Amino acid sequence: MDQTEVVKPETLDDLIKTLHKIFESDCINVEEVQDIMESYESKPQEWMKYAKFDQYRYTRNLVDEGNGKFNLMILCWGEGHGSSIHDHTNSHCFMKLLQGQLKETLFKWPDSKSHGEMIQRSQRILQENKVAYINDSIGLHRVENVSHTECAVSLHLYSPPFQTCQTFDQRTGHKNAVKMTFWSKFGERTSFETTVSQENN
Repeated sequence: MDQTEVVKPETLDDLIKTLHKIFESDCINVEEVQDIMESYESKPQEWMKYAKFDQYRYTRNLVDEGNGKFNLMILCWGEGHGSSIHDHTNSHCFMKLLQGQLKETLFKWPDSKSHGEMIQRSQRILQENKVAYINDSIGLHRVENVSHTECAVSLHLYSPPFQTCQTFDQRTGHKNAVKMTFWSKFGERTSFETTVSQENN
C-alpha cells in the first residue's frame, strides 16, 4: 500500500480496517502507524462499548486481535489510576488518548550491577487525540491518570501481541514477570479468574 494513499479514518472501524492493511506487511513504518492513529478523531459513541471501568484499577479491554499481527485495546483509567513501571517485551507500543490526559514517565533500564532508585529520563502529559510511541530500546515507562476529577481513556496497539511483560520496582530496580490479562474482550466481560492477576498495560 502506498503511503500517500492512506485515507484519514473517519470511524473506529475505518481505523481498524486501515491498521489491518498496514500490518499485512512485515515491515512496519512506525511514523505511518502513528499518523493513522492520530488522524482518527476520537468519537466516544464509537468506543464507549469497549470502555469498561473498574473502581480500583485501570482496565485493559480488547478491541481487535489484528489477525495475530497486533492487539488493539482500550485502557480505562479512573481518577488516580496508574500502571507500574514496565517494559514492552520487544514489541512496538502505540498509545492514543481518546479522552482526558495521561502522564507518561520514562525510565532508563536498571543496570544489572546497581541496586537502587531507577533513573527517570523524562515526563510528559499526553493530550487528547495525540499518539505516543515506545519500545524497549527507548526505555521503560509508567503511565498514570493524575487527575482527581476526570477519567481517561486510551487506545493501545501492540505489535506483535504479547502475553507477559516485566514490571520494575522504582526504589530497587527489581523486576517481576507479569501475565497480561483483559478485563473485557470485544465489549464482553471476561471471567473473573482471568482478571485477578492483571497488573499492567
